[in-house]
Amino acid sequence: MAEPKIILYVDSTFASPYAMSSYVALCEKNLAFEVKTLNLEKNEHLATAYSNLSLTRRVPTLIHDNFRLSESSAISEYLEEAFPAPQYPQIYPSEIRDRARAREIQAWLRSDFIPIREQRSTAVIFFKPSDKALTTEALRSAEKLFHAADRLIGNDRENIFGDWCIADADLALMLNRLVMNGDDVPEKLLAYADHQWQRNSIQRWMGQPRSI
Repeated sequence: MAEPKIILYVDSTFASPYAMSSYVALCEKNLAFEVKTLNLEKNEHLATAYSNLSLTRRVPTLIHDNFRLSESSAISEYLEEAFPAPQYPQIYPSEIRDRARAREIQAWLRSDFIPIREQRSTAVIFFKPSDKALTTEALRSAEKLFHAADRLIGNDRENIFGDWCIADADLALMLNRLVMNGDDVPEKLLAYADHQWQRNSIQRWMGQPRSI
C-alpha cells in the first residue's frame, strides 16, 4: 500500500507552538511527511496561493492527499482518526473521559494564559530569554497554570494520563515558556516539562534550523 502524501505547512522560524504540536503529532504517529515553510513576517500566509489551501490562512495547515485542514487541535484529532490504532500509535487516551480531558486541556491552553503568551512568547524557548519581569497579571496567570498542572500530573507520574498523549506536549510547551526563561516554577513541574522535552518528536522539532 502506498504511503499517504502528507504535507505540513509551518512558520519559517519554527517557533509556532501550534505548528510544533502538529509536527509532534505526525512524528508520534510514525507518518512520513514533508514540511513546507511560510515567512509570516512577509505575510506569505496571506497570499492567494496559501489562502486557497488554508481556510484560516494560518499555520499549521495539513495537506493529506486532497484534504486540507488548519488549526492544530483539529489536525491532531484528525490524525488520530485517519490513522487509528493498532496500526498507528495513539496520540490520545483510549478511555473516552480521558480523551475528552485531553481535548479540554488543549483547548484551554490555546484560549487562556494570554499574559504568559504575551510576556513569554515562544521566542524565549527557541531564541533567547526575556529580561523583563512578569507583571502581576502574568504571575496570577502562572499560578493558575501551576495549580492546574499539579492536579493533572498527580503524584509520581511522568505523563498526564500514565501513557503519553499530545496534550502532554502542549502542556509542557506552556510550562517551558516560564522554565526556559528562568522564572520560578515548582520543582515537580520543572521535572515534568524536562521529561516531556526529551521525547524524540519534540527534539526533532527543536533541531529544526531556525533564525529570527
